[in-house]
Amino acid sequence: MLKINDLQVAYGSEHLVVDRFHLSMEPSEIISIVGESGSGKTTVIRAVLGALPACGRILGGNITFHGEDISTYGKDTWREVRGKKIAMIFQDSGGTLNPIRKIGSQFTEYIVEHSEADHKEAWKQASGMLERMRLPDPESIMKSYPFQLSGGMRQRVGIAMAMTFQPELLLADEPTSALDVTTQAQIVRQMMELRSHYGTGIIIVTHNLGVAAYMADRLIVMKAGEVVDAGSREEVLSHPSHPYTRELLSAVPVMGGKRIV
Repeated sequence: MLKINDLQVAYGSEHLVVDRFHLSMEPSEIISIVGESGSGKTTVIRAVLGALPACGRILGGNITFHGEDISTYGKDTWREVRGKKIAMIFQDSGGTLNPIRKIGSQFTEYIVEHSEADHKEAWKQASGMLERMRLPDPESIMKSYPFQLSGGMRQRVGIAMAMTFQPELLLADEPTSALDVTTQAQIVRQMMELRSHYGTGIIIVTHNLGVAAYMADRLIVMKAGEVVDAGSREEVLSHPSHPYTRELLSAVPVMGGKRIV
């Protein structure tokens, strides 16, 4: 479904922030990219979405989605792909919502913009998606402003919007980092259900090895823009090949003499 070969990305100068990144992903697979802040994790998934900042440039390599090089996508093609085939959950979904517009207004506009639904149909679809995300009283949420919702509720709204058109690939950028532990667990379970219900493939960027170990089929460990370890969850957690991966694992808390990942 998705292949990334020798990806090289730079911001501003010629200094590479991602160097020779590889990934091959099958439908319904969950891959987690882990590493410290500044390791290039978010840059990789923004490149997949064609959403690098203005100063960001792909200097080498290629990204193909179903065999098509995304560098050949024009504005109209991206309009069809983003949201419908590839969607993204941001680290703080509340920050991506307009604070002076109600949830319903923003959600229905998103649906109308990307489909042939009228406002009434879009409202019903949006409310139904919020209900699937197990949000209480979806109609009330639709009539609320973002600041009237908790962080966990805003994050669920972000997931609901991302999953509206049942995309094949979901990119999640630290989707649980700003949430309390209980809400983190709820969001992770709901993301896992997306694969079960829709067959969605997920690339989740996180620094939380616990989340990565629970969700992912495969793990990719990045440091300073390069992949230093990669393999199945069991391979990376049980037999890490790079000292940095072993350092990450050694930092995981131990309870009752057993590491929690």
